Amino acid sequence: MTPEYSQTYSAKTGAKTAPFSRCNMDIFDILTLCGGLAFFLYGMHVMSAGLEKLAGGKLEKTLRRMTSNPFKSMALGAIITIAIQSSSAMTVMLVGLVNSGIMDLYSTVGVMMGSNIGTTVTAWITSTIGIGDDNWVMSLLKPESFAPLVALLGILFIMVSKKTRRKDIGNICVGFAVLMYGMVLMSSSVSGLKDSEQFHTLLTAFDNPIVGLLIGTVFTGVIQSSAAAVSILQALSLTGNVTIGMALPIILGANIGTCMTALLSSFGVNKKAKRVVVIHVAIKVIGTVIVMVPVYVLHAIFHFSFVDQPIDPVMIAVIHMVFNIFTTIVLMPFSKMLVKLAENLVKENTKDHPFAFLDERLLSTPSIALAECKNMTIDMAKLAHDTLLLAMKQIEHYSEKEAELVTENENKLDIYEDSLSTYLVKLSGKELSDTDSGKISKLLHSIGDFERLGDHARNILFVAQDIAEKELTFSEQTQQDMAVISAAIAEILEITTDAFCRNDLDLARKVEPLEQVIDGLVAEEKDRHVKRLQAGKCSIEPGFALTDLLNNYERISDHCSNVAVCMIQLKEFSFETHEFLHQFRSEDNPEFVADFERFAGKYTIE
Repeated sequence: MTPEYSQTYSAKTGAKTAPFSRCNMDIFDILTLCGGLAFFLYGMHVMSAGLEKLAGGKLEKTLRRMTSNPFKSMALGAIITIAIQSSSAMTVMLVGLVNSGIMDLYSTVGVMMGSNIGTTVTAWITSTIGIGDDNWVMSLLKPESFAPLVALLGILFIMVSKKTRRKDIGNICVGFAVLMYGMVLMSSSVSGLKDSEQFHTLLTAFDNPIVGLLIGTVFTGVIQSSAAAVSILQALSLTGNVTIGMALPIILGANIGTCMTALLSSFGVNKKAKRVVVIHVAIKVIGTVIVMVPVYVLHAIFHFSFVDQPIDPVMIAVIHMVFNIFTTIVLMPFSKMLVKLAENLVKENTKDHPFAFLDERLLSTPSIALAECKNMTIDMAKLAHDTLLLAMKQIEHYSEKEAELVTENENKLDIYEDSLSTYLVKLSGKELSDTDSGKISKLLHSIGDFERLGDHARNILFVAQDIAEKELTFSEQTQQDMAVISAAIAEILEITTDAFCRNDLDLARKVEPLEQVIDGLVAEEKDRHVKRLQAGKCSIEPGFALTDLLNNYERISDHCSNVAVCMIQLKEFSFETHEFLHQFRSEDNPEFVADFERFAGKYTIE
């Protein structure tokens, strides 16, 4: 039996033991390696969640500023990925945005390329594991030196501070410390491999670039984190036994393997969203081919000496970054061809839904999901506004075509309300800042009122249909009165919609005075209608139609008031709605009195 496979005996018991000493790594080191990986992944998750919460709606605003300019998209993709520390999460977000119809396919190409560059920041952070002990200043930069201080700072923020923002900063600090501690554990667990002949033998398999590429791809696909795969390689590089030729295909394989998360997210999405994943995979695979083939073909001819040189954590971070930058530079001019490739590979053979709703994949980034919920609620508000005005138009000029559009829009508003409320309830279960929680409350209150505005549009349409079918007519005085009330309703709809869409609280404060004026106009018109009936100037049937219209107009102004009051309360007050309205309508509020008198003078029935 050869010495390297000979059995050893315990000094205390004389019992035969497993020959762990020959590879200088026992079962406890393997457990430490697994534990270090677990700490790294958990720390990455906590830090990413904290960064995403801290960024809040800024991520969505950044995406909204995107244009068709691929270079601007690339910069934004890099910024967002650095903010959330995950290119996989960025790609899943893009799949959800395209599946929801929020983004077009071409706009995602630059974002994905920028995201690939942004994700290399993590490798630079973990490269500090290789800093030596030359002097105490350099020692302070080592993870085991500063990570405990970062963790202590994070815990103090979490325990002492009452502000959500500072608690989020604390979570980021703790997540970073856990991530770096996991890196230290992985590094210490493999330190025994430095002098292991068996490990040296195992590494010879990585001399084959195809094997290294496959191992990097499969391992990263399993743990679904290229950052973790690259970090483990950085830890192994500290043994001094990993060469540039071994590391290069593993790094490239890690870049391909990170596509696994996007592939898994593509199940159950429409064809356009699947094309996002195709482009993501194509960028990685094409980039790998255009790097590996020339490098290893030229190496076979010229036998580059640097290929056999040991690699360190910093050099791994450099290669990881240079690969993604180089791939971006080469493929950026061919963005349209990548889109064309995706369209050819994934054919569109089904009709899309008339309008798409938010994808649940966006829930992984709550601030993005919330911002898109707000944008969709704004669309809902505008649709309710237009539908009501179109329904009111049918009273005087009835049109079958326009009536069908009112019915269609009302059905859309019902779907909006059902889909948005369900989505917002799911979103409320995520980790959110106090500000975002307040925004969800505002949206949940508002979408119900916008849906009810659609119901009143339908009710008004029924009245219009009844008037047209029975050829009913109102008296001239009634028509004049209703024209005034209709104008007031049109203005309160306009003010409410603009205030909600622009989040303009000053404009929202003008809704309640006008609502009070409309209530007075409706009450006055009902009294006049009764007097006209008693005087025989109005018949019963038109009177029923008039009453229905007045009731719906009054309810429309009430729902507008609900939206405006909700906006103001969530921003400035914490007490009940009735108490707020009582104080807001008080004679001690000069702003309310001035607006009321202005609207009362503007809308008067003679």
